[in-house]
Amino acid sequence: MKMRVAFDVYGTLVDPMGMSELLKQDAGDDAEAVAALWREKQLEFSFRKGLMRVYEDFGVCTRQALRFAMATRKLPLSEQREDELMAAYLSLPAFDDSLPALKTLKGQYPLFAFSNGSYPALEKVLGHNGLLEQFDGLVSVDDIKSFKPDPAVYTYARRATGAWDEPLCLVSSNAWDVIGARAAGLLAVWVKRDSEKVFEDWGIEPSAVIGSLSELPETLNRL
Repeated sequence: MKMRVAFDVYGTLVDPMGMSELLKQDAGDDAEAVAALWREKQLEFSFRKGLMRVYEDFGVCTRQALRFAMATRKLPLSEQREDELMAAYLSLPAFDDSLPALKTLKGQYPLFAFSNGSYPALEKVLGHNGLLEQFDGLVSVDDIKSFKPDPAVYTYARRATGAWDEPLCLVSSNAWDVIGARAAGLLAVWVKRDSEKVFEDWGIEPSAVIGSLSELPETLNRL
């Protein structure tokens, strides 16, 4: 059996906090806090839309979260500036360990990007960082109009990657994503980029924990 490996994108391969540099123009010293709130609400809005069955794609969630973050901090946001920031979100920087890890794994396992993002957004952000060509395929929740951690999304990922009789391993820095994948019967490696991060105590554990994607090839060999 040849294991398939599915990588979360936002927070795992590319850094949403990369927006903090651009936000300095709008928020000054509060730019990092605004970027963090933007990311927090982006996820919250997607979770809520999934539960409510009122799907709108991840770009809509991202735009609505930007508006919320700016309004919360009482910062002006013109239509032009909103569009500029949204365009910049499609060029988020990759983490330094992303491309080397993917290059090492390419050919050893079938590799997939598996994301709440839409296909156009994934092609743009992964292409911008030279990551797109490392994958055998992309899997977007947009196909089934829901969001991770809906169990149906992980079931769909099995079908989309051909992992019915083979194991499918999610690689994600988002603990909620790892828990969702494990609850749905997938293997899942938690990329603990921040040593201070605490994994939620739900009685569900990652298949493995790594501090960097550079540790992934050896870790996958042990699963």
